[in-house]
Amino acid sequence: MTATISYDDVEVGTELPAQTFPVTRDTLVRYAGASGDFNPIHWNETFAKEVGLPDVIAHGMFTMAEAIRVVTDWAGDPGAVVEYGVRFTKPVVVPNDGEGASIEVSAKVAAKLDDRTVRVDLTAMSAGQKVLGMSRALVRLA
Repeated sequence: MTATISYDDVEVGTELPAQTFPVTRDTLVRYAGASGDFNPIHWNETFAKEVGLPDVIAHGMFTMAEAIRVVTDWAGDPGAVVEYGVRFTKPVVVPNDGEGASIEVSAKVAAKLDDRTVRVDLTAMSAGQKVLGMSRALVRLA
């Protein structure tokens, strides 16, 4: 597979389609099973509060993975992402209220680079707070 977006059709400032990703306690338990990360701050409300958190929080790597979906969906190929990094700034708090939380992700092309690559800057928010900082991906386009 290769990216379906052409480098020639993209300009600096091009906005990628924004997406919102729901996160529930069930989501976190499933992610824990897949990742092997069973830290109780991700599923046990009592424990999370005892260590000073407001409630159960989503795994940082889960949050990071959800955010990059905006880029991979846009590019048409997950393999088009050649580099990706973030700073974790705030946790995604996931209450046990039947609704959980959501991660709202927007992104735009910040630079066109050599070798048909672009730098995409992402913004990930939850409950009105930025949850990822310096979230950037290098993407090789068609």
